[in-house]
Amino acid sequence: MINIIPPSRFNSIPWKNGKGITTELAISEGGTLTDFDWRLSIASVVEDGDFSDFSGYLRNLILISGQGIELSHKLAGQINIDNLKRLLTVSTFDGASQTRGRLLDGAITDFNLMTKTGKYQVEVRTYPESGQVDVSPCDLCFAYALKGEVNISLQDKAEEQVLAEKHLLQIKPLAQKMTLTGQQLIVIRLANKS
Repeated sequence: MINIIPPSRFNSIPWKNGKGITTELAISEGGTLTDFDWRLSIASVVEDGDFSDFSGYLRNLILISGQGIELSHKLAGQINIDNLKRLLTVSTFDGASQTRGRLLDGAITDFNLMTKTGKYQVEVRTYPESGQVDVSPCDLCFAYALKGEVNISLQDKAEEQVLAEKHLLQIKPLAQKMTLTGQQLIVIRLANKS
């Protein structure tokens, strides 16, 4: 089933730590802020600080505007650092990490995918340049058009559909190959592990 979600259907939700607001694009059926299978959101980070604890979840964070952020993740005594300086760079980390963000040069905006640990095989790909992207079948697929509109072509459908800028495409399941043509795209594929 193809579902195009416009910004008018996104929800504004306070952060778990109370230090900001998240724009929730979509969440698994019946999901809440503390219990969900998957969740997609966008947030602005305007100051250095600690991220909310999302133990039990895998996080993928993508830089979608601003000059960058350094993320320091501490888990089980190990520290890993990710520098997101280029548009559409991705940091993947355990939601149980003690994660702290340090802005490199002013506020940034990030796109977040969170999935319950062990529930899905997760693939996140970003495409900063204009072009054509082939997406193979999966249980649940998303595409987000960061800039400009995206043409959607499915193998068995003669006519193309259009994903407008800042809109989210959700397909469950994607049973056939899909081709997306546009620029500044985020594509997510989830496959059930069970």
